[in-house]
Amino acid sequence: MGERGTHKVERSAAHQEKNRMVEIRFHGRGGQGTVVATILLAKAFFQDGFYVQSFPLFGVERRGAPVEAYLRLDRSEILLRTNVYTPDHVVVLDQTLLESVDVTLGLKGGGLIFVNTPSLPANLEPFSGYRLAFVDATRIALKNRLGTRTYPIVNTAMMGGLASILGMPTMAAVAEAIREEVPSKPKANIKAAEEAYSRVQMLGLVEKTAAAALKP
Repeated sequence: MGERGTHKVERSAAHQEKNRMVEIRFHGRGGQGTVVATILLAKAFFQDGFYVQSFPLFGVERRGAPVEAYLRLDRSEILLRTNVYTPDHVVVLDQTLLESVDVTLGLKGGGLIFVNTPSLPANLEPFSGYRLAFVDATRIALKNRLGTRTYPIVNTAMMGGLASILGMPTMAAVAEAIREEVPSKPKANIKAAEEAYSRVQMLGLVEKTAAAALKP
């Protein structure tokens, strides 16, 4: 499927998701702002008329340690009070986690895996049956002087990229959430989100045959 066709499929799926509950799991490392990303996105979705829940998986919180956080949204009131076990989508803020964490655990078939990486993983076989998208959020964060070269803060860039892929929340709502809740460098964080919004690359559904052909 060509790029234009892929975008059409993605936008159609996004339209359907605006009318049902959506659950998203975030994987990152301590210091990248993983939990903050879910809180800011919850505020952005709320501004756009959604009911929302955001919460972390409590564990080791030291810098660099793997972190999980969750976001749940719906147009109707959310009565669930459980963890997210079968997410619709997964967001990976650090590509090195692909080597140590099964980010597809519980992910629904055809779900989206959105990764912070400058290029596609060499081996696509683990992503067979899922939609794959990526953006170089690390480069965008460093360009906007968010964090340090050792620990770039990529959360706002990933927020913008996710908003672009899903077609929600609006970029205006993302920017407003950042403006209200991020006291340090709000303009730079908004710029990072906007740049990622326009630079996301979507592969679409990874078929088993395509994954096998690209396997090193």
